[in-house]
Amino acid sequence: MIDRVANNGQMQFLLAQIMHASAALGKTQEQVASGKVSSDYAGIGNKTAMLEAARSASSRTDAYQSVTQAALNQVDLQDTQLTAVSGLADQLRQAVTKAVADNDATTLMANAGGIFEQLKQILNSQDADGNYIYGGNKDNTPPVTANSISDLSSLSSASDAFANGHVARSVTVADGETVKIGVLASDVGQQLMQALKDVADFNAGPNGGFGTGLTQAQANFLSGEIGSATAASQNINNLAAVNGQTYAQLQDASDRQQSMSTLYKGFVSDLEDVDMGEAISRLNQNQVALQAALQVTSQLHQISLLNYLPASGTPG
Repeated sequence: MIDRVANNGQMQFLLAQIMHASAALGKTQEQVASGKVSSDYAGIGNKTAMLEAARSASSRTDAYQSVTQAALNQVDLQDTQLTAVSGLADQLRQAVTKAVADNDATTLMANAGGIFEQLKQILNSQDADGNYIYGGNKDNTPPVTANSISDLSSLSSASDAFANGHVARSVTVADGETVKIGVLASDVGQQLMQALKDVADFNAGPNGGFGTGLTQAQANFLSGEIGSATAASQNINNLAAVNGQTYAQLQDASDRQQSMSTLYKGFVSDLEDVDMGEAISRLNQNQVALQAALQVTSQLHQISLLNYLPASGTPG
């Protein structure tokens, strides 16, 4: 038997080169397919701790972003509703003013009843989760308990018409930063509700019975209620202004969160994402290297001493 020219040492070296090239090719194929430096921590090496810290910070920031966006939606809704409640106070002022000016309060109680119904509906509104927006820390209970304007007459004060909690809702938008976003139903509607109660009480009293033609007592009373309705509107506008400042604070927090999220995600990407152009270049290089190693090995397998002996019958 004629032995191969290549000895065992050469073959072992070439096989090692093939395994190395094959492993390098497999790694780059995986990187190109996944877009990641490695599928496990071993491939990240001593950067693992930094990577996990960045991921944790990114997740925390994303959670704050979600909370802040929900808060922005609520505060935006509150702005619309506070504007509507202020409009209801203006409606009462206009209705009372018109009754005094026309010396006719025939429609006053109907208008007051409609204002009450709209006020109750707004203050008892709920969010998508079924929580009462203006309930404070008692958001599972309707904050306005009176069912009609006539119910107000049975109460000693308009404050008794409210069952909301005493602590407005707050949200945490960053480590150590909390923003109060909630508004209590009693803070929004008590003055207006009291004005409505006063009108209903007077109408039910001995000097009441509003209709065509006002008595002097009725005219004097209604003239005073114009100021009450105006004061209620101003109070609500003040709350709306604070609500607007809250919105601006939340928007600022959201902008900061977005910037931090981009920063953290970029840092994570730098640690775990591959440069795709560079990875594809390495992939091509590793494919060429493996093919070359396989070709050399194949050629060595085919070489024997017969390749170097003279042909049979040829003189020496």
